[in-house]
Amino acid sequence: MDYDRIEVADGSVIIKSIRNFELAHIFECGQCFRWNKISENKFIGVACEKVLEVEKNDEDVILHNCTEQDFYSIWEKYFDLKREYGNIKEELSKDPLLKKSVDFGYGIRLLQQQPFEIILSFIISANNRIPMIKRTIEKICDNWGNPIEYNGKVYHTFPKLEVLSKVTEEELESCGMGFRAKYVKDTVDKIFKAQSGEDDFQSYKIDSIVQLNDDGCHDALQKFNGIGPKVADCIMLFSMGKYSAFPVDVWVKRAMMHFYVAPDVSLIKIRNFGREKFGKLSGFAQQYLFYYARENNIKI
Repeated sequence: MDYDRIEVADGSVIIKSIRNFELAHIFECGQCFRWNKISENKFIGVACEKVLEVEKNDEDVILHNCTEQDFYSIWEKYFDLKREYGNIKEELSKDPLLKKSVDFGYGIRLLQQQPFEIILSFIISANNRIPMIKRTIEKICDNWGNPIEYNGKVYHTFPKLEVLSKVTEEELESCGMGFRAKYVKDTVDKIFKAQSGEDDFQSYKIDSIVQLNDDGCHDALQKFNGIGPKVADCIMLFSMGKYSAFPVDVWVKRAMMHFYVAPDVSLIKIRNFGREKFGKLSGFAQQYLFYYARENNIKI
């Protein structure tokens, strides 16, 4: 466990003596799109149908708008606080090349996010820039999510499957997702039909996909239009607990070529190399590599 204890204050929970937890490392390492920076030591986001303000104060983290029940039922799992990241970093740092990335992104944690939201979010992310992705997702939430008020401002949850099933492709496109709208609409329709019990669509049922082994999960996700190997790896890693996933985007490709492999290696070969090299910790290694490469603007 990566913290000592919690203290409950008025409307907040203080996580005492937390380890391996840096806000920018967690919220700016490419795994989430609904968290925004307020200041150097504070972020606010909407997740798990809640608004949460997270503040780092020396060795403590304060979760504002949080009860003790919320902490134990939602946020302890969401922030993966029962996992000791010191052990992961120690193991990965045995590789002297990777150690540089681990030391740089020492406060990264892999968030345990909701699969339906992450499936749609990463379809939207394909060949897209983070500011555009965040804007599109925010519009979807503003249009079809449930309102939540916090500190005089209205936020919106990520929409429910049942609500999005009634939204047209044209309405989705108006949120700024362009050609991805048809993929999002098709994915929502398939998941909704699977959830409704239609026999021909049971292979698209999220709960069943999560239960598959890592390779089976990777294959099943790619049956959805708009999900290729990289997006499937992201969904597996950020919402399904599949830590052998190794998403390869431009930054991970640059990092892997910079540290390990020869130029002009295909993405699939880099993915296979990464999974073979880092094994069950591949997903953690990928996050350290991604954050290091992007923040340092690594060139090939």
